[in-house]
Amino acid sequence: MHRLIEKGLMFGNLIHVNSPALVDRYNRALKALTGRETSLTDFHIDISGYSPEIGDELSDTMYLNHAGVNRQFILLTTAQKTAPLLHAKLSSSRMILKQFITQNDAALFALTAKDAVAGELVNSIYQAQSPAALMDIRRIEVTADTTKGTVATAETLGAMIDSFQTEPEAWYDDVLIADMIGLAKETGDITRNPVKLDHMEFQQDSFWTAHFGGFYVFRNCPSPAIIAQHDLTSHGALPINAVYQYSDRSEIAACLAANDLVEPIVAARGPEAAAILHQKMAFILADTALAAGEHLSKATPRHLRQLGRRYAQKLPKAWHGLMALARWAEEEADWPEITSEHPAYFYMLRAKPGPNMDIVNMLLAELTPLDFRQLYICHKDAFYAAYATWSDAKKTYVVDVLEEAYQADKAGVRATLFGTHDTASEPDDVPRAPVSGPWATQERQQISADMIARIGPWRALGER
Repeated sequence: MHRLIEKGLMFGNLIHVNSPALVDRYNRALKALTGRETSLTDFHIDISGYSPEIGDELSDTMYLNHAGVNRQFILLTTAQKTAPLLHAKLSSSRMILKQFITQNDAALFALTAKDAVAGELVNSIYQAQSPAALMDIRRIEVTADTTKGTVATAETLGAMIDSFQTEPEAWYDDVLIADMIGLAKETGDITRNPVKLDHMEFQQDSFWTAHFGGFYVFRNCPSPAIIAQHDLTSHGALPINAVYQYSDRSEIAACLAANDLVEPIVAARGPEAAAILHQKMAFILADTALAAGEHLSKATPRHLRQLGRRYAQKLPKAWHGLMALARWAEEEADWPEITSEHPAYFYMLRAKPGPNMDIVNMLLAELTPLDFRQLYICHKDAFYAAYATWSDAKKTYVVDVLEEAYQADKAGVRATLFGTHDTASEPDDVPRAPVSGPWATQERQQISADMIARIGPWRALGER
């Protein structure tokens, strides 16, 4: 994992916390939420305020997410809205946090200028005892306040102001006036600078969860279904009858088509379509060549073509299927007959724009694991788990490709592959404010070395 951190491919876009004032605020919030504190004076946090260094210090990567279903959060700055969410257990969590911060940007900016904001994504369960229990989560409510209760105090003061302005005898109520003055000392002038957070609730419709080996729930669709990595039926009855495993390729293909969730990557002939196919083919070819002992560091397209000829007989069916499609795209060949049982089938698809776009691309990434770029973009946890099993030569090749062909233009690559640059699985590509920490290119190596020394990236991933 060292390579990933050093190249900014892991723990990237985290917020650097290194001032005594911010550390003190974080500890107050952490104490209020969990009863625990950190002794660290320099660490990094994600969008929820989770710190991998503190997780290692406490030997608890879930210290802000009890049982994986009760996500708590600590906000020190509104800049956290551009950070990733580490150790996500529900696919909706980052989207909810980002929307909460964005919608309350002005109020949170004012509140975090003096204090930390602590909160929780509240749902109806406390333990993920079964897949069915997770599906009981229908609504998620965001609750938040500063460690000093500024928001609640402002609500009380607001009610007092209403009484003062509407009740005839309020002008003579010395106790009310004194109480208002006392509260105003804590909140400031809320008539000019309102200290109020919008009440926000979110429907939990279709989602992915890491629990029980990982599974996807599509229930806001004409044909509801569950698609899981492992058999879920042993955990009890499920509220949706259509339950498939990753090996049920035809059933999954039919489900995605019936719910109008996917579209072909290649819809028409042309050089751009062919380029996407050749990139995917290169990743599959690299896997075969590396397994045969080749070293592909800084491999050129010419070198890859040579390897393609050398290992043509060993290349998997997925490669040959994509090659047939590439011939159609660039050589006027006939459209190839590739059914859902063909290994190339899911490599040919991407999610259609819509509310389920992100989790559909996550699912497709898991169904096409040789396309490590899509796996990295759409499903970080699955990518890191796979990366830990690869040879040193493959790790080097993958890091080189991601650094050179993705990091340089993240938005452009996502737009080409998925038709959009806005994916919840990816943090935003925006310049960092000073509070975000020194993650500029010239300083990234030193920060990465510090983080590696402190937490050990392999431990932060749960000994994967």
